[in-house]
Amino acid sequence: MSGPGLSTILSGPEEPDALFVFAHGAGAGMRHRFMEDAAAALAARGIASLRYQFPYMESGKRSPDRPPVLVASVRAAVEEASRLRPGVPLVAGGKSMGGRMTSTAAAEAPLPGVLGLAFLGFPLHAAGRPSVARGAHLRDVALPMLFLQGTRDKLAELELLRPVLGAVEPPPRLHVLDGADHGFHVLKRSGRTDVEVLDEACDALAAWVRELAGGGA
Repeated sequence: MSGPGLSTILSGPEEPDALFVFAHGAGAGMRHRFMEDAAAALAARGIASLRYQFPYMESGKRSPDRPPVLVASVRAAVEEASRLRPGVPLVAGGKSMGGRMTSTAAAEAPLPGVLGLAFLGFPLHAAGRPSVARGAHLRDVALPMLFLQGTRDKLAELELLRPVLGAVEPPPRLHVLDGADHGFHVLKRSGRTDVEVLDEACDALAAWVRELAGGGA
């Protein structure tokens, strides 16, 4: 299905506890295996997802659109989510760049109806180039936020991310995924599988969403 100028995929239960407006990362679109698997895992936990495609990915380009275009897409997706599931609690966020563009949008102006933001691997900095500049806008979001971050994530060193989150109000929640990289992959020697990591992440996300929606943990 699609909204005005926006390709989307709505999945999950017909009467969900909440709807996650779920943006993809820079290098892969809404049909990427990670996006599919995460949406299915959330559906099993009573959370519907609205995945959507940024314009550059829709047109087959490699380079992401400029931030104003990405932010406009976030806002269009939130509007479409409200239209498709009126009255259902909304949360928004996404994988990597998609999550960062969602927080950028929320920092610039409120996202109507959105109760909180969730990030599946927030990209605080480029790989090998530690910085906190990409997190400065988080202080302007003024919404509950959940960060699902791997200990091997080269795009968000935890010793840099923690102080950034410590300066944000309301205090965000950080759920650390032991052994996971930015794509939520784990090494074989860790004794865990990628499926187990994604299940842990989706358990945490679903519980947090229910807290926001007033349903308890």
